[in-house]
Amino acid sequence: MTFKELNLKDELLSAIEELGFEHPMPIQERTIPFMQEKTADLVALAQTGTGKTAAFGLPILNMLDAAEKQTQALILAPTRELCIQISNDLKNYSKYLKGTKVVAVYGGEDIRTQLKQLDTPPQIIVATPGRLIDLTKRGKVDLQNIHYLVLDESDEMLNMGFKEDIETILEQTPENRRTMLFSATMPKEISNIVHKFMKDYEEIIVGQKNSGAANVEHIYYLTPAKYRYLTLKRIVDLNPDIYGIVFCRTRQETKEVAEKLMQDSYNADALHGDLSQAQRDNVMQKFRIRNVQLLVATDVAARGLDVSDLTHVINYNLPDDPEVYTHRSGRTGRINKKGISISIIHSKEKHKIKELEKMLKKDFIQQQIPNGLEVCKKQLYHLINRMEHVEVNEEQIQPYLPQIMNQLEYLSKEEILKHFVSLEFNRFLDYYKDSEDLNEIHFQEDRNIRTKNEKYPKKAGKRIRLKLNMGEREGIDTRRFLGIFNEVVGDKSINIGSIEVTNKFTFFDVYADQIDKVMNAFALKPQMNVCEVKGNKQIFEEKYSKSNSYSKKKETYPNMNEGSQRKERKTNSEKPWRQSKTARY
Repeated sequence: MTFKELNLKDELLSAIEELGFEHPMPIQERTIPFMQEKTADLVALAQTGTGKTAAFGLPILNMLDAAEKQTQALILAPTRELCIQISNDLKNYSKYLKGTKVVAVYGGEDIRTQLKQLDTPPQIIVATPGRLIDLTKRGKVDLQNIHYLVLDESDEMLNMGFKEDIETILEQTPENRRTMLFSATMPKEISNIVHKFMKDYEEIIVGQKNSGAANVEHIYYLTPAKYRYLTLKRIVDLNPDIYGIVFCRTRQETKEVAEKLMQDSYNADALHGDLSQAQRDNVMQKFRIRNVQLLVATDVAARGLDVSDLTHVINYNLPDDPEVYTHRSGRTGRINKKGISISIIHSKEKHKIKELEKMLKKDFIQQQIPNGLEVCKKQLYHLINRMEHVEVNEEQIQPYLPQIMNQLEYLSKEEILKHFVSLEFNRFLDYYKDSEDLNEIHFQEDRNIRTKNEKYPKKAGKRIRLKLNMGEREGIDTRRFLGIFNEVVGDKSINIGSIEVTNKFTFFDVYADQIDKVMNAFALKPQMNVCEVKGNKQIFEEKYSKSNSYSKKKETYPNMNEGSQRKERKTNSEKPWRQSKTARY
């Protein structure tokens, strides 16, 4: 099938032909006719990088009325970067559609610029939820005439805590609008939004629900935690043309790994929440034009990135939420290109690999950590290959060749090659000549642990119960809470005890001597309020653990809900069935 068979306007066909599009991708082939021929809402599940922007953008542009000077289509995206990318794509598609205006509105930019762009209402607005709500309150955006509403990367938006914002926006749009929800995965929160706001809808699934990208190979390496960074370097050195993202669990770890890589002469940079918008834009620009080969990032910082041609995604740590792995790995292997997702794990995490295999219905291949000889061989052949295929500009180098030939005339062809290889290659040979076999180190450590049954000392002391002002209604569950905690606090030494998630709050325990670290970290996040729960459970247990008198136990846990409070034990006089002297069996 070609785009000409999809009944698109000639202006659109001309534009996409200039962009090099000829045959629609699977999601486009199914979505474009559906949008133009039917009236139902749409839930489309497909991996990032499968052409979703054209899948919803082309039919919307085809159906818009350019003569109607009011906003007819709204596209919501989770991040500034994705918002800009979608807007640019739509402008490219509509370059020959006279009178069609597309405006992107997002946080991190002077709002006055965006206010000016909205003086004349555009037919299409691409927006992040927070900035859009701000503009509607200012009266600059009217959602009453929206015909088409698209929620792109819906699962990402919910992971970022936009659930209430999305519901607020949906409630401001007319009931007769057509809603299109695009997502890579289908978590429970998305199902709730679908059932609440989409009455008559159809599903289009490309691939399988919650599956990984079809063109991605999944590999993992086993290593002790203290050799994780050395393993990362071996992986990078084994792949000289690598262009990818290294995902870390916390901002602090992201900074540390990026700094180490740069100190070790790798072409890397960091992307994390402590960067200003200007710094973030600078890093991303360098990464897009490949001035940076490795981007070290947290999941939060990397959300919504739209970078093509990534060869690898490296999980320096596996995420707590398996669905996050789907998003990470889906950033490579895009648009029918092959990609590799690599995970660096220790032996206690092997069960997570099994869970991911079951969820993605894909095999994960364990590989041996490359040794020094393998790395040196790969780097040498890569160097020779580059030399063999380098573009020779004889016109530019000709003036210098006579002197060079004269200077090297005493060397044979074989000796010239030896000198060249040594000049470029000595760094790797010197570094790896006495390198250890990391696989043997892991085998010995794992065997020692199993043989000696070593146990890590458990931390003792009083636990304090804390309360976070976010719960199930914000899409929080245990895994997501742990992800937020690691991102905000960034300290692996903090030991979290029991976690309880209610509708409005999340309760969790930490040791008393670690409470200041937690409180200080969350104090930097005004939207996340953490406070101590008075009269917590441990104090209650310590107070009564040595007493046998039930009369002293009428007090209930102040921080527990009514349904879980302990009731005072009734006496036998209140339970006549227990007064019988003959036991019944």
